[in-house]
This record gives sequence, C-alpha cells and structure tokens, in this order.
Amino acid sequence: MTKDRYQQGIDKIQELTSSGDENPTGFMDIGEAFKDIAPDLSKYVVEFAFGDIYSRPGLDNKQKVLTTITALVAQGKPQIEMHIKTGLSVGLKPEEIVGCIIHLIPYTGFPSVLNALKVAQKVFEEQGVKVNTSDVE
Repeated sequence: MTKDRYQQGIDKIQELTSSGDENPTGFMDIGEAFKDIAPDLSKYVVEFAFGDIYSRPGLDNKQKVLTTITALVAQGKPQIEMHIKTGLSVGLKPEEIVGCIIHLIPYTGFPSVLNALKVAQKVFEEQGVKVNTSDVE
C-alpha cells in the first residue's frame, strides 16, 4: 500500500529537520503564513516538493539539500536560510555549505554569493556552528 502524498511529504520533512509529531514541519516554512489567502498552499508544498520531489530516489538527503542551496543562491531567494538549516540538520558540514556557495561565484556572481554567505553566517551564529577555515589560504 502506498502512502498518501501528504503523509509522505510530512515524513520527508521530519526526516530532513529531525522534527517530531508535535511540530511535524519543524523550521520549514511551508506556506502556513498564507492560510488566510491561500489555505491549500502548504498542502501543495508538502505533497509536491517533499512528497514527490524530495522523496525521489537517486540522491541522498545531503545531495538534495546542496542542490537546493545551489538553486536558491542562483536565484537569490530568501528560502536559502531554511535550507541551510536543513543542510546542517541532515549532516552537511558548515565547510561543505560554504564551499558550495563559494563554488558558485563564477556561475552566479559575487552579489549572489555574498548574500548567501551572509545568510549562512547568520544561521551558523544562531546555531553556534563554527566554520573551520584552517585549510583556506
């Protein structure tokens, strides 16, 4: 028996955020703020983005999150903060997140990278995460 898409999406969000049943979406902003004007938005996000796309085989969670971070840096979207938190939650090292962002300089430009690094810096500070820069010259 297949899980319904919504439950599959909730299960994937809980896996990505280490959130429990009392707050199944954890720190994920899935559109709850728009309940007054688009009450079905969070259902679409959970079912499609997490139930269908994030639940697909082929990439592990770390690869999926790095891919998402890359796309959000390229587009300059504010959701990058949520996905940097998700990256830490799935076990990405802060150096991997920073390395991914820096790697994008020739493809997205300095402004996009600087904005993304500012967000990463904020998330790392909030979570008490230190970046090992001893290998950087």
